[in-house]
Order: sequence, then structure tokens, then C-alpha cells
Amino acid sequence: MKSIAALQAVVTATPFDGEPSAAELDAIEQEMPLILAEVDLLDAQIATLDHTPTVLDSRRIRRARRRVLAARTALTNKAATGCPEVA
Repeated sequence: MKSIAALQAVVTATPFDGEPSAAELDAIEQEMPLILAEVDLLDAQIATLDHTPTVLDSRRIRRARRRVLAARTALTNKAATGCPEVA
């Protein structure tokens, strides 16, 4: 019978502490405007689930969609300027 003790040492050599790395936190910080815009859009859509959307509800959803698109555009443009070899 084979012993798996050596394999366990390799697997558990670097313990996972459950915290995000600095690079992951930076990526989240970069995407935060998009995340907040998507939350606003979701809130606007949830508010209209139990009734027919009014003109005001439609405007709120439309504005939230535009904010999401603007945030996605800004994030994409920021990523594109960070990679000059792509241009």
C-alpha cells in the first residue's frame, strides 16, 4: 500500500489564510465604480418587480443602465491604456 504522507505535505505546504491578496484588492478597487453601478441597476429593477413600472421607474432604470455602460467603458479604456502592446 502506498503512503500519501509526502503528497499531503506538498498540498498543504502553503496554507490558505482566506484573505485576498494585494493584487486582488487592487483589482476590486479598480472595478468598484462598475460594481456600484450594477448594484444601482439591480435595485432599480427590483423596485419594479411587484408593480408595472411608472415613467419615473423607467427613467431610473434607464439612468442606471447608462451608468453601468459608462462605468464599463471607463474600465475598459483604463485597461486598454495600461496595455500599450494591445494598441
